[in-house]
Amino acid sequence: MISFQMTPEMFLFLFLIGFCAGFVDSIAGGGGLIALPALLSVGLPVHLALGTNKLQSSFGSFSAAYNYVQRGEVRLGECGPGILFTLVGAMIGAWAIQQLDAIFVRHLIPILLTVVLFYTLFSRKLGYEERDPKMGRSLFFLIFGMGLGFYDGFFGPGTGSFWAAAFLILLGFNMTKAAGSTKVMNFTSNIVSLCVFAWGDKIVYSVGISMAIGQTIGARMGSSLAIRKGAGFIRPVFMAIVFLTIVRLVYVNYHV
Repeated sequence: MISFQMTPEMFLFLFLIGFCAGFVDSIAGGGGLIALPALLSVGLPVHLALGTNKLQSSFGSFSAAYNYVQRGEVRLGECGPGILFTLVGAMIGAWAIQQLDAIFVRHLIPILLTVVLFYTLFSRKLGYEERDPKMGRSLFFLIFGMGLGFYDGFFGPGTGSFWAAAFLILLGFNMTKAAGSTKVMNFTSNIVSLCVFAWGDKIVYSVGISMAIGQTIGARMGSSLAIRKGAGFIRPVFMAIVFLTIVRLVYVNYHV
């Protein structure tokens, strides 16, 4: 692990970035759009930026998930199979990224996110009220827990958007319940990935903790706002985050 000298100004910068990332991520995902560029901007190599991002995002996803559960928007008992399959999928994905080239996934994800964006755009009532599920929970969590857990461990960007869309479309959740359930799954895959990066000594703890403090506060505030405002607030934020994720991934794929 490299030595990294923290100044008061840098601590404040990272704290504010963590706060913004946690606030946005707790509502609609996409906190990595804010956090990762910031980590790279302070001079961290890519592999250390990824590991450090998992440290700070684990705090944010836990804070948001706890708030959603505490407010009664999510029942952990109903998420049990999803947590288990997501954990297994993330472990496999975190191992696989060290063995395989992720370039195919990098080019496929913007296409899939574009489908999610347009489906949400043209389904105007999606997420405003709960609907009948189109898939049994056990099968849903097996497929998406393994699949999105693997993807988050393997690559990551857009995971929250895919989870939210899956909960909305296939399980018929409203926006608030989908956002809360997404954070439970995000925390599961984040903490597994964090353990893998920690094992490989790919985390700068002074940077990660600085951002984690902001993440925890921002995620708590963002999730509380989402619970209070509901679908009318979450929907446009969700669509904006999906769009920005697509733009960022296309830029990275073709300009880096």
